[in-house]
Amino acid sequence: MPKLYRLRDSRNKSYLAAEKGLFGGHKGSKIYGRLDCPSALRWIAKGHYLHQRVFFKDEATARAAGYRPCATCMPAAYKAWKAAGNGLS
Repeated sequence: MPKLYRLRDSRNKSYLAAEKGLFGGHKGSKIYGRLDCPSALRWIAKGHYLHQRVFFKDEATARAAGYRPCATCMPAAYKAWKAAGNGLS
């Protein structure tokens, strides 16, 4: 039996998939980024973050689920997201 991975869909609902997600996210802060994001890896190494960790098949799915790009590992995507008027208080 192949290994299954728990991913999030565009409605932010969990489902099982045969392929790993390409992006990881934090469900509390609604931020997504690369799986090798230095910021996320630092928090994981400290023992934090894991209970809030979610995964997405691709970037479009993460955005559709209401997550924003990480400014650390995806600076260009974050800058474009911010320039589009997102994140304004």
